[in-house]
Amino acid sequence: MRTRVSKFFTKKRARPVPSPTSRQPHPARPTKKRQGDQTSLGTPMQAALQQQVESISITAFNRPFTHEAVWNARLQTTGGRYHLKDHHLDFNPKMKDQPDFDAIIKHELCHYHLHLLGRGYKHADADFKALLKQVGGSRYAPDVGARRTVKRKYHYTCSNGHLFDRARPVDTKRYRCGRCRGKLTLVKKDD
Repeated sequence: MRTRVSKFFTKKRARPVPSPTSRQPHPARPTKKRQGDQTSLGTPMQAALQQQVESISITAFNRPFTHEAVWNARLQTTGGRYHLKDHHLDFNPKMKDQPDFDAIIKHELCHYHLHLLGRGYKHADADFKALLKQVGGSRYAPDVGARRTVKRKYHYTCSNGHLFDRARPVDTKRYRCGRCRGKLTLVKKDD
């Protein structure tokens, strides 16, 4: 009696790895129109961004940028975003007045060009880090003050003198100090 071997347990042959010179870039796919908080594609502000991204792509990377670059007001703390599926770039409109906005564009273009070439496009990849350093892109987005700050208006102390600041009140009859298990008391409440 013969036993059938599942196809999952058969030995897989290794795929041949293409040489770096034989890799072909992904073909440019037509992009679909997106809706939402992105600036419409016909505005002068949008056209200026598209032109800026295309010129930086040619000068810094010697490769054309053939997809869309759009403003996206939903981005709060990041400078931009590269979309893997349709290869378009989103940029935070709060960053456009930053002096190093070109470095933010270079950062997103590093993701774009490396992904299309089939190389390491993620932040932790050596290809990405090397290309980012070569073209002078920014590693992190500058802070534009969009991060939310939490006002801590409840101030507690425990029986051993540990201080705690909280945004919301704590039930002192139910909870104890996390460091020494001492009794908590409300010292001050800000208005």
